[in-house]
Amino acid sequence: MALKIDQDHARFRHIVRGRIRQNLRKFISKGELIGRQGKDVVSIPVPQIDIPRFKFNSRDAGGLGQGEGDVGDSLGQDGQEGPGKGKAGQGEGQHALEVDVSIDELADMLGEELELPAIQPKGESHISQKASKYTGVRRVGPESLRHFKRTYREALKRQIISGTFAPDRPVIIPAPVDKRYRSWTVTNAPVANAVIIYMMDVSGSMGDEQKEIVRIESFWIDAWLRRQYKGLETRFVIHDSVAREVDRETFFKTRESGGTMISSAYKVCKAIIENDYPPDEWNIYPFHFSDGDNWSLDDTLACVEILKTSLIPASNMFAYGQVESPYGSGQFIKDLREHFGREEKVVTCDIPNKDAIVPSIKEFLGKGR
Repeated sequence: MALKIDQDHARFRHIVRGRIRQNLRKFISKGELIGRQGKDVVSIPVPQIDIPRFKFNSRDAGGLGQGEGDVGDSLGQDGQEGPGKGKAGQGEGQHALEVDVSIDELADMLGEELELPAIQPKGESHISQKASKYTGVRRVGPESLRHFKRTYREALKRQIISGTFAPDRPVIIPAPVDKRYRSWTVTNAPVANAVIIYMMDVSGSMGDEQKEIVRIESFWIDAWLRRQYKGLETRFVIHDSVAREVDRETFFKTRESGGTMISSAYKVCKAIIENDYPPDEWNIYPFHFSDGDNWSLDDTLACVEILKTSLIPASNMFAYGQVESPYGSGQFIKDLREHFGREEKVVTCDIPNKDAIVPSIKEFLGKGR
């Protein structure tokens, strides 16, 4: 019976994940997963899945084509109102089913849906972390690491050899000499580490809709890169005419009213890399989001110079996403394409609305850098 239940549960989980996979693009575009994120799992609302079954009428009445009535009469039950009518009641309504799915599973679904290639970390990592691995069994150790199966086996062997084992009353009582404990070794395992440096224009032309697009994008970029790297860090930089590093919450909630100097953000990004992330040890991903409205041509040329000399050589990929704003000129993406149109490590993408989020994620992550 337990095996049958496990099989049914596994089949149910498979069906639910199929539903999630079918609607993944809708979940991404609408941002339904954001705000439901837990520590390692995401709660996803899916339509209720019911097993078809016959329902018998509780009253002693005829079926279709029987009893009193004329052609065209309603077949509904007596005394019931249609949907949206009648007084407020106390009965329970229909609820959507929520399923917990790990972020790793979501990342795998994203990779399959968008056909994203696995990322090949550049170079060899010089960073390592200590990893414990169980390698054997020994006679001493803490009780928390007692190997119950091996302890039981040793006690059984001892009782059989000593003649105290009774097959008709098979009671096994381990003695201290029978106890066995797991042993382990500590090794240094190389780790491919990565950092994402998010930069966003928070000037007055970047409204809540534009920031929501950036928030959804960053969730899925994080999910995919965390699946590729065991160690992933994120840093956040906001800018108008001046740039500064902030935490995640401030990044998505701040809105300024000043002008826009994009080079200020690139200078902060450059300083973060130089101070904390040596390019030969880290896989570096700067992502910049703006409406494309920069202060001047001189500042745009300053951005180009920083990109050429610092950010592009240090990064696996430099990504620029331009969200559409009724107040922005949209010129900056044209300037980047003019100067870096043939640079494989520079990826630019227009994101006019939420429907463009999925294509932009594929554009950013589809090259496997």
